[in-house]
Amino acid sequence: MSIEYRESHDAMGVVLVPAAHLWGAQTQRSYQNFAIGIETMPTEIIRAFAVLKKAAAQANLSCGKLDSRRCELISTACDEILSGQWPEEFPLKVWQTGSGTQSNMNVNEVVAQRCAMLDPSLPIHPNDHVNMSQSSNDTFPTALHIAAVCALEERVLPALVLLADTLRQLENENQDVLKIGRTHLQDAVPIRFSQEISGWRAMAEASEQYIRSALEPLRELALGGTAVGTGLNCPAGFAEKSAALVSQLTGHDFRTAPNKFHALTSRDAAVFAHGALKALAADLMKIANDVRWLASGPRCGLGEISIPENEPGSSIMPGKVNPTQCEAVTMVAVQVMGNDDAVGFAASQGNFELNVFLPVIAYNFLQSARLLADVMESFVKNCLVGLRPNRDKMKEYLDRSLMLVTCLTPSIGYENAAKAAHLAHREGLTLKEAVLQCGFLSAEEFDRVVDPAKMV
Repeated sequence: MSIEYRESHDAMGVVLVPAAHLWGAQTQRSYQNFAIGIETMPTEIIRAFAVLKKAAAQANLSCGKLDSRRCELISTACDEILSGQWPEEFPLKVWQTGSGTQSNMNVNEVVAQRCAMLDPSLPIHPNDHVNMSQSSNDTFPTALHIAAVCALEERVLPALVLLADTLRQLENENQDVLKIGRTHLQDAVPIRFSQEISGWRAMAEASEQYIRSALEPLRELALGGTAVGTGLNCPAGFAEKSAALVSQLTGHDFRTAPNKFHALTSRDAAVFAHGALKALAADLMKIANDVRWLASGPRCGLGEISIPENEPGSSIMPGKVNPTQCEAVTMVAVQVMGNDDAVGFAASQGNFELNVFLPVIAYNFLQSARLLADVMESFVKNCLVGLRPNRDKMKEYLDRSLMLVTCLTPSIGYENAAKAAHLAHREGLTLKEAVLQCGFLSAEEFDRVVDPAKMV
């Protein structure tokens, strides 16, 4: 089946573009020149561009630079993109120019062509009208911040709150369950299961606060800085008006960056915010590992808890069920940690007036946010809500533990307590039998001192 083409031109000349698509010459050049990998520009970035193009058009109207009809058409085309229309019109790869210029122009060209379809009588130019008062150098950093704030506030934080709420419920349900604590993968002193869970819950709550703190620098928008931060070709008041309009359109708080030179060349806000995502990933790794260790077995592991059996775990071992949700969480954590290195390295490359690693920063940041939100929701739904303590197994371990000897130290001294523990372990005695054999305490004294419930 042959493809029909139409002619489209840019400052370099005429380019043949598939007639079925809305993009123009610059998009086509990028599409042909950067056939690298399969990673296309994240949808979140395209939506952020649609928001900022609409806001820019309305700000330009307010500043007297753009007529009302063109503003209306541009706004309509952007609304269509935001509603999910034209997804096939944004085919460009992440691995393109480091400023993201070609994706900025991709959006400009699609919006302009759509405007021409809506009103063929009124010329709308991708650069002169859709990109009015803008540069790729200030629009892509702006799109990155818009997309990042929306991803964190709409996806990551709600999933994190759900995780904390679920852990809080588990904590409340297990207040009366005593178990042995563990440090260095060795037996330690007793703990309530609710106390162990409270550590997980506090991790989720702390991560929430880190992310909320990291949101503030991301609220600053580069729009209005244009090419190098001076605001060339940008009318007075545009930066403030466009930021206010972005806030209105998204429902999230944004403000114009006070120093546009910083806003164009530095990606420190993204590094800081992704660091909070890395901290969350590290905590999720710990929680998921704890859960799968505690659920190990069913007969030859710790077996202190049970978790939902969601699918067969082996293609060769019948009846085997694995902690697959925990494994998904830990794999996401590894990916996010890797992404953090990529974001940090890319942000360090702010040469002179512009960072030219913007697409890879956007790709990694938004992948991390998306994966963390998805995996937390999955972990809660498919694992944590079905987590149950194995009280008999917890009691068995608690009764056998030698570290209950710790509460004897004030009565018989550290060295005597250690002697009793080593004797019990060496000869397979209970701790009580060892203490009595050593003559350190009577049976009545031992029972009075060694009470796990008093040790938590």
